[in-house]
Amino acid sequence: MDELTFRSKDRYHWSWNFAIWFGMAAAVAGARVVYDLGTTTLLWMIGGIAVLSVPRLLARTTWSTVGPAGITIHGAFRRRGRTYPWQDIRWMEVYETESRFGPCRMLQIHFANGRSRFLTGLVQDHSHPSPDFDEQVWRVRNWWHLNTEPAARVRPPKKFLDLPTSQLVALVAIVVIGTVVPVVVIHKW
Repeated sequence: MDELTFRSKDRYHWSWNFAIWFGMAAAVAGARVVYDLGTTTLLWMIGGIAVLSVPRLLARTTWSTVGPAGITIHGAFRRRGRTYPWQDIRWMEVYETESRFGPCRMLQIHFANGRSRFLTGLVQDHSHPSPDFDEQVWRVRNWWHLNTEPAARVRPPKKFLDLPTSQLVALVAIVVIGTVVPVVVIHKW
């Protein structure tokens, strides 16, 4: 079988619609900052935004490879990536979530030590249209099935933080309201 390589920058699709709206909003905000605070403040803000955007740009330079040794995730500044051997991988599943731009799907890998990672570069969302996403997931899983024993493939139990974000927020809100409101009411009396 051939080694698979997934690079985020190969799958990225530029959205002109987003660029136009972002450009218009930036122009209006920039004009307002110049009017209220001056040109120097605007230049400092632009520099700060440029510095803060570096991690996002570096994330686009990461990639992952799938081969006989396991799954290797390469970073922006690393000469060699970190390889996760097949015997350390316990489960793979497609993680799906909704964002304001639409659905997002990623391949999540669970390890024997209880941690998990997303496979870098194998994403299907608005900015990364990937019509062959399901086929690529099948190919990665095929590598996994060929290099592990069936008894080693164990689905991890769900954790508290695996709840969808809206459910987690609602649960925290209920706990906070349930503890703060009675304290405030009792304290007022």
